[in-house]
Amino acid sequence: MFGKLSWSAIPVHEPIALITSIVVILVMLGILALITVKGWWPYLWTEWITSVDHKRIGIMYCILGVVMLIRGFADAIMMRTQQAAAVGGAQGYLNPEHYNQIFSAHGTIMIFFGAMPLVIGFMNFLTPLQLGVRDVAFPTLNSVSFWLTASGALLVNVSLFIGEFARTGWLPYPPLSEATYSPGVGVDYYLWAVQIAGIGTLMTGINFVTTVLKMRCPGMSLLRMPMFCWTTLSSSLLIVAVFPILTATLAMLSLDRVFGWHYFTNDAGGNPMMFMNLIWAWGHPEVYILVLPAFGIFSEIFSTFSGKPLFGYRSMVAATLFICVVSMMVWLHHFFTMGAGPAVNTFFGIASSVIAVGTGVKIYNWIFTMYGGRVRFAVPMLWSMGFIFTFIMGGLTGVLLAVPPADFLVHNSMFLVAHFHNVIVGGVVFALFAGLDFWFPKAFGFRLHEGWGKAAFWFAFFGFWITFAPLYVLGLQGMTRRLQHVNIDEWKPMLDLSVVGIGVLILGVISQVVMLVVSIRDREKLRDVTGDPWDGRSLEWATPSPAPFFNFATMPNVEGEEAYWGIKVRAIESQRLGPEPRYEPIEMPLSSPVGFYTAVFASVTGFALIWHIWWLAGLGLLGAFIGFVVFAWRDVHEFHVPAEEVARVDRARRAARQALMERIADQGALA
Repeated sequence: MFGKLSWSAIPVHEPIALITSIVVILVMLGILALITVKGWWPYLWTEWITSVDHKRIGIMYCILGVVMLIRGFADAIMMRTQQAAAVGGAQGYLNPEHYNQIFSAHGTIMIFFGAMPLVIGFMNFLTPLQLGVRDVAFPTLNSVSFWLTASGALLVNVSLFIGEFARTGWLPYPPLSEATYSPGVGVDYYLWAVQIAGIGTLMTGINFVTTVLKMRCPGMSLLRMPMFCWTTLSSSLLIVAVFPILTATLAMLSLDRVFGWHYFTNDAGGNPMMFMNLIWAWGHPEVYILVLPAFGIFSEIFSTFSGKPLFGYRSMVAATLFICVVSMMVWLHHFFTMGAGPAVNTFFGIASSVIAVGTGVKIYNWIFTMYGGRVRFAVPMLWSMGFIFTFIMGGLTGVLLAVPPADFLVHNSMFLVAHFHNVIVGGVVFALFAGLDFWFPKAFGFRLHEGWGKAAFWFAFFGFWITFAPLYVLGLQGMTRRLQHVNIDEWKPMLDLSVVGIGVLILGVISQVVMLVVSIRDREKLRDVTGDPWDGRSLEWATPSPAPFFNFATMPNVEGEEAYWGIKVRAIESQRLGPEPRYEPIEMPLSSPVGFYTAVFASVTGFALIWHIWWLAGLGLLGAFIGFVVFAWRDVHEFHVPAEEVARVDRARRAARQALMERIADQGALA
């Protein structure tokens, strides 16, 4: 009746996993008890869980991403300390099976459930605001997308205390991932968690391609869009193009495991190398799905904190689209050593080098944006400048790996680990922290503490280099990745130095937590009353902080590349705002529980498929179908915001802006 599920699934023989499971369960029960005692359930249900407001969905994506980043970082701490503690005759504190689960979970969580939710969270929060519209094209689908991602994240964490996680690496290469060699449920947890979350991500891509191409405000032509909107479009196009490849590949592997089919087996006509090609046909564009929106974040920050328009805007657009296209032509550089031959290796080596040209254009444009400007070294700008140095180093090592003969020497070594983290941490994580500090006032109405923010940056910057620079050296010395035990005593000093870097990174995480706590405590001092705390240049800064659920009282009319900057300059020159608009009722989509219900049934179905509880899987699919039918039969899908409410919110915004302009005028007179 319960398939493969039994009491033996509880990891009583793994004290670290068992203690962690108990702590996580106690924390979750404590949070649920606090919410119940405080009576917050009605508010959470109506304002967050069932919300289809793109801003709230974006914030929930970011919260999910931050929580999973912490979980993934905990795995990274254990990996680095285990390797340093298991040199020569020492064995460390993790047995091989547990260590393999940790490094598999680390990569899976960081990419699929840490970086992806954060990137999509920024896309959700910012894109409609920057386009001057009130929501995404399909608001309810947006909610379903988020909750499916949360469902996948839940399944990954359930594996912590019921069963096990994959021991195959963050990409489950066959034949190791086939049932013959991995008969447990670890690979199944991976397959169903990633497939459920991947469906949500695919729907997000469809949503944002439609939003950017079809829902811009009057005057917002494609070449007047902020750079972040261009990177959102490019990333979404890649999602639509390659996530079906991921879903189909994992579905084929699932059929191999459940029904004994032979897509990727070593016999009966199967071909494991087909999996490698398919998974990396998704996997390398996935790198740019993450990095392109990060480039958009940096473009907004460099322009704002340099007090200048983005240098070479059209060349940045061209470089973004160039990267979008070429990213589909480089996947084979992940296995130059497979023996495809010189012609194939040459093509993919050239393509892997050429794609760096698009990034080089961007780097030079960001530098020229700063040149001659009044650069302000606020926290978002520090993260951005740290990115330039870190990402250039990662890019240079990437060009080295794009040369097949060089790749043969360091393939599958710690050099590759250092390069990958150089690009993803320097390019994506630095961007996410810069963006969180930059747009936090727009989301919550107050700025983050500057001093603790700078401390967090410097600890993270130096901690990163102390952690990963030794791995380049170890890779060149021949240390391969994924080692649970290290036999070469000469490698221990570099492994110990890497652990010191992890300690510095932990100080950075602590600084981030303290920054948040201090900022919440001092939120009245840090309050943003104008909606424009950074002297921004795009339309999101034209709204109050936090932005109302309808975003704009009246639809903006864009007349230049920097829509809000032009409006602001004209207002400052005339020392008055434009005339008050005529306020009208606004039609907005109704909240819907369908996303949450779908995620509940998806989680039940995924868990049942993992453990082969077929009757429960059928009930889960039936419940999800019924939820969709009930939603489809709703007669009312929108509600109207009265003109009086729109006027009240906008007049408060106008009053704050008028007071700011009067202050600017007084300062000018005194000068």
